[in-house]
Amino acid sequence: MPDLYIFDFDGTLADSAGWFRSILPDIAKRFGFRCPGAEELEELRHKPPREVMRVLKIPGWKLVFIAVHVRKRAAREGHFPIFDGVPEVLEAIKASGAKIAIVSSNAEASVRRALGPDLSAKVDAFSCGAGMFGKAKHFQEVLAKLGVPAGRALAVGDEIRDIDAARDVGLKSAAVAWGFAMQPALEAAGPDYFFETVADFRAFVAGAA
Repeated sequence: MPDLYIFDFDGTLADSAGWFRSILPDIAKRFGFRCPGAEELEELRHKPPREVMRVLKIPGWKLVFIAVHVRKRAAREGHFPIFDGVPEVLEAIKASGAKIAIVSSNAEASVRRALGPDLSAKVDAFSCGAGMFGKAKHFQEVLAKLGVPAGRALAVGDEIRDIDAARDVGLKSAAVAWGFAMQPALEAAGPDYFFETVADFRAFVAGAA
């Protein structure tokens, strides 16, 4: 069972969807892409990231500028509540002797603020500021820092790109249903594990201990 759990943050450990939806119209206007309505946004949750970019007319070269702006804005005004049950999951992982890392597109300061000092102290490594399609490099960084082989780690996330990045570096992946991407889209991407609820994932951790 895993010696290391590598978590995504937004949509996996913390509920940032409401905040992101609230700033989306402004972001779309600022960076010149089409802003989807609420119904279309739900439809986009079924699509892979590059298809979302195509539908909204977001060229790849703009991604880094959008990401930097969103990270800065999150640091100033973002409030990201931790999902119910997540603190208990992290505690169970630490009790099992396994390590915890967080790889996120968000800034480390924002992640630590949302977690609070007690939960942040349970995290063995942070690798933040990942680009939209740049998580594989960050996965490799935490594996090297913590001295854990890829085959002994599990990447946990709520998006198709998390599954793809894990596969690129030889990690097993776990997809979760409480974040951005919808279950059919996640399952089609072929994760090694799929969890519908935080409680389901906690039961997995308990069984792995």
